[in-house]
Amino acid sequence: MSDTRLDEMREQYLKFDKEHPEVWDMFARFSKEIISKGYKNYSVKAVFERIRWEKDIGGDGINQFKLNNNYTAFYARKFMDMFPEHKGFFRTRTQTSEDKKATKQEPLRPAYFNSFISKLKGAVA
Repeated sequence: MSDTRLDEMREQYLKFDKEHPEVWDMFARFSKEIISKGYKNYSVKAVFERIRWEKDIGGDGINQFKLNNNYTAFYARKFMDMFPEHKGFFRTRTQTSEDKKATKQEPLRPAYFNSFISKLKGAVA
């Protein structure tokens, strides 16, 4: 069990990355596509939003996972580690979660959001 929030998020990211290798494939492909257009820097959040778009709209419309924003820093760093010629493409900051205690909470899953949306629909009806 993790002591710091950074360790906790890293463990969650590693688990997610292993369970959903298609996300890494899309992340690397979209990042390289942006680089090929001549960009020297770009937003990791924008790449995540494109992945969300492709999974929701370009896919079968049924998304089996939620792409957690906590993972952006880890994907950005992984990309620059895997492709050192693009070091600095994503601007990163010091991960301040290193100084915070772990929450001991699991990341939210699609079932949580489906339940939440059902409750909202019931309240509006």
